[in-house]
Amino acid sequence: MELQPAYLLHRQAWRETSALADILTLHDGRIRAVARGVMRPGSRTRHRLQPFTPLHLTWQGEGELKTLRIIESQGPGAMLAGEGLICGLYANELMTRLLPLSLPVDTLFAFYAALLEALPFPERRGGALRRFEITLLEALDSEPVFLNEQDKPLDPEGRYLYDPSLKRFRPAPADGPAFEARALGWLARGNWDSPGLAGTARVLTRQALAPLLGSRELRSRELMNELMRRRRTGVR
Repeated sequence: MELQPAYLLHRQAWRETSALADILTLHDGRIRAVARGVMRPGSRTRHRLQPFTPLHLTWQGEGELKTLRIIESQGPGAMLAGEGLICGLYANELMTRLLPLSLPVDTLFAFYAALLEALPFPERRGGALRRFEITLLEALDSEPVFLNEQDKPLDPEGRYLYDPSLKRFRPAPADGPAFEARALGWLARGNWDSPGLAGTARVLTRQALAPLLGSRELRSRELMNELMRRRRTGVR
């Protein structure tokens, strides 16, 4: 097979000197593959198979578990640290947990590459992450539909709650947190990276992802919560 663009999402030791890897590929979506001998001291491919690094790969195997054959680096990885690193781990964890094997997601691949370029820059990070999340939801056929429960347009002056089971919105009580219909209207027009909609977009994508993730907490969210706690308390 021809070399295919790819990114490593997750890697764990497998047997004595190999690794079991979840990989996002351009044309075949997420694959799971064994990288034989990659953990052996002195392995020439060990330093190449790293998260956030653009790769070209080939593999073989007809079942769900493939075997990597060629691993080539296509340039330096994204230089991530602190909050940017945790956001990158979050994106990788979402895809590892949620993407079915071999589901073609070429658009998601492009937005993930754009996300890695944005993560080192705090002012670009949130918008790129929301774009990535909504593209992932679209790939899973779980993106919000900006209509009410009767499939009618939202009242521009209304306030709404999101129902993930319907992927639609229902009127909110007079008090309590809710989505403003005007903000939802802007998101419906594709303004997921608008700074003025950052809070609305973040809450909505989190609510849309929640039923897909289930009750098991994301490790990356735990890391982010710990980072925020350390910043509040001044702990280094």
